[in-house]
Amino acid sequence: MGCCDQNNTDNAPNTNHTTRDGVRDGYAQIAATGVLSTVTAPSGGGCCGSTAKAPLTNDQLAEQLGYDREQIEALPEGANMGLSCGNPTAIAALEPGQVVVDLGAGGGFDVFLAGPKVGPTGRVIGVDMTPEMLTKARNNTTGYAAATGLDNVEFRLGEIEHLPIADATVDVVISNCVINLSPDKARVWSEIARVLKPGGKVAASDMALLKPLPDSVRSMFEAMVGCVAGAVLVDEYRAMVEAAGLTQVELIPKPQYVQALCAAGDPLYKRIAELLPDGSTPADYITSLDVHARRAGCRCCG
Repeated sequence: MGCCDQNNTDNAPNTNHTTRDGVRDGYAQIAATGVLSTVTAPSGGGCCGSTAKAPLTNDQLAEQLGYDREQIEALPEGANMGLSCGNPTAIAALEPGQVVVDLGAGGGFDVFLAGPKVGPTGRVIGVDMTPEMLTKARNNTTGYAAATGLDNVEFRLGEIEHLPIADATVDVVISNCVINLSPDKARVWSEIARVLKPGGKVAASDMALLKPLPDSVRSMFEAMVGCVAGAVLVDEYRAMVEAAGLTQVELIPKPQYVQALCAAGDPLYKRIAELLPDGSTPADYITSLDVHARRAGCRCCG
């Protein structure tokens, strides 16, 4: 199954499990060491995992994506693992009292930023499939509570294709550079639609393709963990979101993210550039994508 072939997921369950297990193992390594083992992947970096320290620190990368430095510095130590490709505007738009779910919560970066936005009457639930990440995030809740005086965040073990969340109970779903790692992205979007209340919204940042990547790039394991090999074309992405029944779909490409990583000499994007046709750059193929959509219905009826 090609990484971008959504139609084959039901016919290749073993491939799906292999992909998911590989990503889980990669993130377990990142949780334990901060980097992806060079034994598993010869080179790499980028939004969702690196095999070597990239030229940009985690905090510098977050600032380039638009996160506020004061917020970053207030986070529990180790919460920012450099796994983002966007999302600060989604967090800024949160309101007191909302129930928020973060898909692929990692060390809790966006969860801990979202918590003060929804306040003591709100709730933020982080979902992650990697036990090592979950342990890290849960350990960070002590520092979060001490800094904010809030007890409004939690972390649940689960796959984003099978969310451990009840139907129609969530106001906002956020996700930061995670959905394209799934071997069944259409199922993820169906799950997002299922858990949202009528009128609820999703605000995700992800990686997408402006045009198809060469097979040599899509086959790189480190590119999969780096949120590249699993990315689909922008038009395919829109079709998946709409097929899940979500409305008011808005996709906003942000090519400056990949351009900045290329300019900084990020290891993953340097390796990708070596595999592309002469005269091409990763930014010609790959973009960060802000995704906004709503579940049909009105809040008064939800």
